Amino acid sequence: MAASQAAPHPVQAPRLHPDRVALSAIGLGGLALGAVSLTLALTNDAIGSELGEPLVIALLAVWITNAYLVGGLVAWSRRPESRFGPLMIVAGFLMFVTTLSWSTKDVAYTVGQAFDVVVPVLFLHVFLAFPDGRLHGRFERALVGVGYVTALGLELVRMTLGGFGPRNLLEVTTSTGAGEVVRHVQLLTVSAICLCGVGVLAVRRRRSGRPLRRASALLVDAFGLGLIMIAVLLTSATLGAPWVNQIRWVAFVTIGLAPLAFVLGLLRARLGRSAVGGLLIDLRGEPEPTDLRDALARALRDPSLTLAYWLPEFGSYADLDGRAVSLPEPGNGSMVTVIERNGVRVAAIVHDASLQDESELLEAVTAGAGMALENAQLHAEQRAHLEELRGSRTRIVDAGRRERQRLERNLHDGAQQRLVALSLELSLLEERLASDADAQARLTAARREIGASLEELREIARGLHPAVVSGHGLAVALEHLVAGAAVPVRLTVSIGSRLPEALEVAAYYLVSESLANVGKHAQATSATVEVTRRATDVVVEIVDDGVGGADEEQGSGLRGLADRVEALGGRLRVWSPLGGGTRVRAEMPCAP
Repeated sequence: MAASQAAPHPVQAPRLHPDRVALSAIGLGGLALGAVSLTLALTNDAIGSELGEPLVIALLAVWITNAYLVGGLVAWSRRPESRFGPLMIVAGFLMFVTTLSWSTKDVAYTVGQAFDVVVPVLFLHVFLAFPDGRLHGRFERALVGVGYVTALGLELVRMTLGGFGPRNLLEVTTSTGAGEVVRHVQLLTVSAICLCGVGVLAVRRRRSGRPLRRASALLVDAFGLGLIMIAVLLTSATLGAPWVNQIRWVAFVTIGLAPLAFVLGLLRARLGRSAVGGLLIDLRGEPEPTDLRDALARALRDPSLTLAYWLPEFGSYADLDGRAVSLPEPGNGSMVTVIERNGVRVAAIVHDASLQDESELLEAVTAGAGMALENAQLHAEQRAHLEELRGSRTRIVDAGRRERQRLERNLHDGAQQRLVALSLELSLLEERLASDADAQARLTAARREIGASLEELREIARGLHPAVVSGHGLAVALEHLVAGAAVPVRLTVSIGSRLPEALEVAAYYLVSESLANVGKHAQATSATVEVTRRATDVVVEIVDDGVGGADEEQGSGLRGLADRVEALGGRLRVWSPLGGGTRVRAEMPCAP
């Protein structure tokens, strides 16, 4: 395992809970503001002609105000380090502010009307800022920023152009036509921005690459539906479509569902703590490390949950197979909870960020699973050592291959070339001494010795590194090899294109050593060699009809071949019953 250093995961700052008195005051203030909104709606006769059914619209406004206030208070108390709760509270209060446009007082009316279109943008802000209350990425910040500028800025422009009645304190001139154009641009722009927000939510969910927790999925769906209804409402109001009042009612109900879904998710989380009992029952049965993740995922109701085990010796996290893993950065929908036992880091759970709303459940589950995680950590550490050993063996084999290749090249370019040059020099000398029979005989003998030395050097060079494999490929190299075999060999090579050089060299040596054993020990009359490339691996098989009895564990030949194959992640098997011939089969992984 490649041991990459990993800094300890940052420890979360202690949570500072908001003052209970302040929370209670906000809650009571919300009830009072709801009563004010109802009073304004029921005492202003003009509301009925503008919005239709003043009691219905007032109740829906109170519904939204209190839904966001309650949801924000719950979120703030449960997750005080997040901005999401305060943002929801601001949305609830701003909804009340817009109802001031129902007032008969000039100042209240002007303030309420100025923020009338800002509320949809604030809802967009809330939806995109889930779960930590922050907008992520320049596009989201730009989208919400343009929305605020459009909603508030163009509303102020409209109010200066008049057309709102005598209570509008910002009226400078009366230009109804221009005001109507600005209104159309404003509402259609905010509508388009809300639809872009739906797209952002969809892309964010898709990029998560994993199923969301059910409560989170319900909440995201409520966000998306709310933005769609805002866009429909604004577009309908712009185009003067029929049933606009009914559309407004449906939109208000839908917008109020988001905080309700949030609160229901928290309630469901409290009820779901009974899953801890089920987890303890699962752990009592001492589950296998491979089953531990599933047990934790069931207890936390998070199918996306993954585990990473801390390996102190390597200074990094690893999965159960010992492979190094990196913990995700915060802000991508995931959260990391580091688990310690007796002050020693054991593992980390990567889970959906919405679980931070259920800190008690998370703490109970991690405490209950501590011992099982410690056992799984030992398993991961053992596998990491095996990975490290496998990697070391691979590096040793690769280093040996490179060194043999260098020696083969030096022999070819050095000693062999000098012997060839010496042979040519002797040929020239032989021509000059054509009349001396004794010298001719000596020179002929010397040339024979040089030829034998050259052949021995070539054999040594081929044993060090088969240059024909690198130059012409495995199929051609095996054809040359089979041609010089001690017994007739039927060769079948079906590999398509070239394989990685390390794999080709391993296959070549496997066939070479096996055929050498056939010639020396098997007393065989024939053999077959098959090399086949499958979907994910290459199979090399050598079969002879000799006396059998080959032992993989004795001698360095087959053992060395097994090391070479295993270093490539493959497996070598040998069947050699007495009197039944020998079958050598290697399976080596090969990427498609």
